[in-house]
Amino acid sequence: MTVLHLADDGEAADLAAFLSRLLHYDRAAAVRLQAAGTALAVFGRPPSFEVLTIRTVRLAKPYENGLDATLDVTVSAGELLESVDESAATAVVPAAVTGPPWAGVLPPRGGWRPEPGLPAPDALRALVAAAVAEFRSRTGELVPERRTRAELDRIGRDIWSRTVAGTRLPVRAVHAAQSLGFLRRRGAVEAGLFSSGAWLRLRTPYGSVAVRQAGLGALNVSVR
Repeated sequence: MTVLHLADDGEAADLAAFLSRLLHYDRAAAVRLQAAGTALAVFGRPPSFEVLTIRTVRLAKPYENGLDATLDVTVSAGELLESVDESAATAVVPAAVTGPPWAGVLPPRGGWRPEPGLPAPDALRALVAAAVAEFRSRTGELVPERRTRAELDRIGRDIWSRTVAGTRLPVRAVHAAQSLGFLRRRGAVEAGLFSSGAWLRLRTPYGSVAVRQAGLGALNVSVR
């Protein structure tokens, strides 16, 4: 049995909250875990947003049964959540599952360069709120015979595929960050935008959202 010793109960609570939010969008969600030393990266993909979400968790010590090795496994998000013991600040790594396709294509570990033009977190939250309001308004105006899944998806794509200010970051990435708790109002939140190859990454102290830019073929993809 592989036990993860998290840095404190706050880290355990944040991990549990992240997993709960993923499961809200997909009850059968899987997550890919990568740990080395005292850092654990948890990758997920909420299907509504078409982005990768990354929550980094601090470990109190390297995980048991692998003190000199790295951990890299895809597991059930639900089973991992059930194993989180917030009071003890531990989690048990569940048995591996057959990973979904996205789990084999992750953003690169290095080579990230800052990208200019990202608005402040308050402006990003306001942008998401305005986009949600527009979606509700436009879908609410549809007559019953036009209120189809295809039409709702078309309106959603129109809104969420727009880019943020003068950046290449799609609005859906900011919506994902807000929905997953990465743009929370608690304390001072700093957000940054970075690029590496075909990837863009919105990063805050609470987690990151990565999106692969379309139209760049199969180059610059990190398969691990």
